[in-house]
This record gives sequence, C-alpha cells and structure tokens, in this order.
Amino acid sequence: MSANVSYEDAASDIEYFTGVYISRSSQQRLVHRQKFELPTQEHTVEELSVDGGNIRIRTQSGEVCAWLGYKAISLHHLKTVGTSFQDNQVVIDWVNDQLLASTVTCIGDGHDGIWNIIDQLAPDVQRREVLDWFHLIENLHKIGGSQKRLKQAQALLWKGQVEEAKALFTGCQGKQVQNFCRYLDKHRHRIINYEYHQAEEICSIGSGSVESAVKQIDRRTKISGAQWKRENVPQVLAHRCAYLNGLLFV
Repeated sequence: MSANVSYEDAASDIEYFTGVYISRSSQQRLVHRQKFELPTQEHTVEELSVDGGNIRIRTQSGEVCAWLGYKAISLHHLKTVGTSFQDNQVVIDWVNDQLLASTVTCIGDGHDGIWNIIDQLAPDVQRREVLDWFHLIENLHKIGGSQKRLKQAQALLWKGQVEEAKALFTGCQGKQVQNFCRYLDKHRHRIINYEYHQAEEICSIGSGSVESAVKQIDRRTKISGAQWKRENVPQVLAHRCAYLNGLLFV
C-alpha cells in the first residue's frame, strides 16, 4: 500500500481495513528490507522510450532542498517501466538483458542525457532511433513569427523532409531560428517520415509511454512535502516501479 500513498496514510488505511496498526516507520523499514528486482520479460522488446524525472532530496537543516534526476525506460508493448537514480548503467543493463527484436525502436526527446542512454541500448544497427514528434513540434513553435511558415515547416517535418523545412527559414537571423536549425541538424537521423511510419503502424512516434510512467512515479515521490534520503531513493523508485509493473500482491 505504501507504494501508492505515503507511509503515514498507508498506516491509517491498514488500520482501518484490518484493525492492525503498523506504524509508518515500521512500513518504511519493511520496504527497505525487500529486494525489488527489475523484471525480465519473456516476450520480445520491440519498442521503448526513455525520459527523466526529478526527486527531492533531504538536506541538512537550514539548507535549501536539492532536486536530483533519475532516468526511466518504458518497454511499450510489455507495459513495464524501470528506473535508475544517478546510475544509468542500471537501466542500460536491464534493457540489454531482455530479448530484443531485430529492430528495436528507441524514442526520446532532444536531451543529450536521453540519447547517451539509448546509444548503449543494443548495437547501432539494431536500433531505430526516433525523435519524439511532439517534442520536435514543440521546439518548432518556439520560433514564433509567421504561423503560415510554421504550418508549412510542420507539414514538411511530418514527412521527414528536414532540408526543405530548414529552407523555409533561410535568411532568418533570430536566435530561436538558429537554435532550431542546429537542433534539426543534430537529430537529423532521428527525424523519420512520421506520416509513413504512423500510417503503416511501423512504430510509435512519441514517448508518451515513458512520460506517463514518470508522472505515475512522481505521484508517489512528490506527495506534498515529501523529501527523501539520497541513499534511500533507489529503493523508493524500485518499490514504486514494482507496484506499477503489477509485481506487488496482497
């Protein structure tokens, strides 16, 4: 129960339903005695997405609280999520220990940290890297200016036509335009023909699966006022993932 609500609320709920009181501290100790393994799937992993989240770390009295990042990977068709805190190798090894399809679709946004992980998932020839369509368009619209030109660029990018989209901004000197063109160059090989891949149901075009998983993790870790000891964070994340993966039974 404490994988879904605070230890304090779990104590109240357990007492209400069973008549047995188990203090919040006892529940916390029980959680940290368990070993929550990331699951090995029997089925082939065809598609995954990678994202990151933040968790609030307890600091010394009088110090400003710290937020540190964790990484999450969602195995799409298997509806399974795994996390790692300040140690990307945990999720990298987890994915590489799975049965991977001959072509594995790996979806992420534009952050280097995401692609540094994906770069270590399966051999290069086995990965189909896809830049999240929705993040791509979000970055496009940061340019502002002519709505007609933005719509034209979006239509071209939908077909994976990067050079044609860039040509629409020839002569534009704004900082946002320059940033976007560099962004396109950087991720050129990840900008697929989204229209074709979606119409033919070849693969997903967005990382909504892992983004949803991060939100579900945060529903537990970001309960109002929650702060966590740094050394306890990996277990807290593993506990929540075990719950989301349907591995906890009453």
